[in-house]
Amino acid sequence: MSEPTAAEVTGRPHAPPPRDEDGGAAELAEERFWNLPNTITMLRIAVVPVMLLLPFATSQQGSQVMAWLFIVAAVSDLVDGWLARRGSQVTRIGKLLDPLADKMLVATALIMLVAVDRLGILGTWMAVVIVGRELAVTGLRGIASAGGQIVAAGWHGKVKALAQNIAIGALLFHYQTIGLPAHQVGMVFLTIATALTLWSGYTYFAAYFGGNSVGEPAAGA
Repeated sequence: MSEPTAAEVTGRPHAPPPRDEDGGAAELAEERFWNLPNTITMLRIAVVPVMLLLPFATSQQGSQVMAWLFIVAAVSDLVDGWLARRGSQVTRIGKLLDPLADKMLVATALIMLVAVDRLGILGTWMAVVIVGRELAVTGLRGIASAGGQIVAAGWHGKVKALAQNIAIGALLFHYQTIGLPAHQVGMVFLTIATALTLWSGYTYFAAYFGGNSVGEPAAGA
């Protein structure tokens, strides 16, 4: 005689296992915060308070240290994302901290460049546009997520981020570097980054109000 099932004992149907979006059984894996990708992200966040020391490191040697710290932190964004996907270590906290670290790093670096008067009036306006756009898109993603809509990163946002990082790195060097006028190069790329910032910001808001997920083609496109 077979043993009674839990459903027969309780009189209630047994709850089905959780399913993923494709209808398959979802794997309930325990998330670990201190995995390698999240550790790299936290190290990138640790660079943020170091950027606050820029007013005390405006010499050529100090500027080089700040610039290389920023560059290493910016490149680490590619590394932690690749490691997370390759090692199946993508976590919910990592999805939150990764873009937050990028925005904190860029915003802090731009604010400190304004503080040491390396951007001028026009550059300050561009910094305000870039930081304002980051805050606006972050808020938009939060609103969209609450409503079940995905505002994914498109290729234009990635190009914008690349231009931003080149601009900030060059402006942190400030002095002539490898034979190039770092400050002038930085201002050129900051102008390009600002234009891309406005364009990509527009596409995110247009996609949201149009009911489409950014990064995916609109219907009929």
